[in-house]
Amino acid sequence: MSNTHIAVIITIILLSLLAISFLRVVSTVPFAYNKEKLTESVIKRTDSAERLMICDEKFSCFLKITYFCCVVFTVGLALGLFAAEAGRNVIKLGLAEEKITGIEGALLEDPRILPNGTAMASVSLRKTAGKNVRVSGSGEITFFFSKESEDALFAQKLRECGRGSLIFAEGKIRSNERGITFSASSLHIVKPAPAIERMRTNVRLNLMKRFDGNSGDIFHGKPWGGLALALLIGIKDNLDADLTSLYRDAGLSYILALSGMHLAVITALIAFLLKKPLGLKAASITGAVIICLYCLLVGPMPSLIRSAIMYLLGVLTILAALPKKSMSVLCLSFLIQIIITPAAGNSLSFILSYAAMLGILITSRHVSSLLNGLIPDFILQPLSLSIGAFLATAGICGFSFAHIAPIGIIAGLAIVPLTTVFMIGSMIWLLLDIFSVSFILNLPLTLLYRLMEIISSLAGKVPGIRVNAVLILVVSVLMLVMIAVLDYRRQSGLLKLKPLL
Repeated sequence: MSNTHIAVIITIILLSLLAISFLRVVSTVPFAYNKEKLTESVIKRTDSAERLMICDEKFSCFLKITYFCCVVFTVGLALGLFAAEAGRNVIKLGLAEEKITGIEGALLEDPRILPNGTAMASVSLRKTAGKNVRVSGSGEITFFFSKESEDALFAQKLRECGRGSLIFAEGKIRSNERGITFSASSLHIVKPAPAIERMRTNVRLNLMKRFDGNSGDIFHGKPWGGLALALLIGIKDNLDADLTSLYRDAGLSYILALSGMHLAVITALIAFLLKKPLGLKAASITGAVIICLYCLLVGPMPSLIRSAIMYLLGVLTILAALPKKSMSVLCLSFLIQIIITPAAGNSLSFILSYAAMLGILITSRHVSSLLNGLIPDFILQPLSLSIGAFLATAGICGFSFAHIAPIGIIAGLAIVPLTTVFMIGSMIWLLLDIFSVSFILNLPLTLLYRLMEIISSLAGKVPGIRVNAVLILVVSVLMLVMIAVLDYRRQSGLLKLKPLL
């Protein structure tokens, strides 16, 4: 961390401590002062004394809220600065760009194969090589291996490497406004990945092989295999590019990114299978172990890690017999994740994941209360969740993509349950594939896949909104406030009418 950031953090903390100390001192003054005032006037006007005590209580409550906000602001700003600093990618090449002919580094994540056939991988730079020279380097660089590379098997070699592999590639450095990338033409494995990563990679490759198959045979072809891989373990290499575009235009891209929704399907299935035979606590512990192994298999996706941490915290509340408060669990999950992996705070998926969850917890209950009795319950619950998540993330999406698709709220009512059925069907297919009888599910899964494709295609024809991002943010915030106020007024009216009913 730079000296500037350290100085800013120290200054903020000291100023906040001074402000907090001042507020703590001030908060004790009204009570001493007003106690004397009450002693003098208690005989004269009892009503005035009561009003004065009420004022003191309100003022004290205001000071406590201010005190709490100061603490939250200080901690939040400090964590934000740490996250911003941790997310900075400072690249030190050691050689002039035009002299670099090769780069050595360790794979940071699972390599991806893009729709155009290009392979890409994020690498932690160790060394740069030039003519008859090698020097140390540092930073994170993205490697691109085009399909015209000299090594025809580069894609398969990359996939088999696994995270943590030390690789050396020959090629050229390319700089643009987005940063520095390396266009590679050959690949050499300097050191294999650790044993656990090799085992993890083998499992992923085995699953990719099982779900592969796009033949025209309705009983053996698997056009849905790419979607199953994306939904179950987050591999999008085999995902149909046209389907990705359809989901994006329909405002349904969040379904293709592993998040709490996908983990909820897995945890619900675990609870259904284990709760009755093992009991609640044993099933929770077993589920926690399975979720940890699942996250290890999939990789450190910010939105998935958020869901996993919340699940593990929920397990702790069960084991310790503590009340489970969703908002407290969400806040604690945020603190844990940002402290353990501060760089995740710069990830858009991290921001959208927490914003969507916050919108669901705060707004969905107000929407549900306002629409209660007007819409059937089986539609009301998912609709209120969708509205809460959409309004909380609309401003962020406006800033990031300059485009939002409100039709996704409606389309999600059909696509989300179908996706849940599709995921469960894909997991059953995997189980049946062990006994070589999985072909019986190929046709149902194909038909379900085509139905989801048709729905997303129809939703994608509804034009999205392209307006100023600031306007989207202001409107979404005003709508959140309006929904909360309307629900508050409705609840207050019901309380007044309750004695008359």
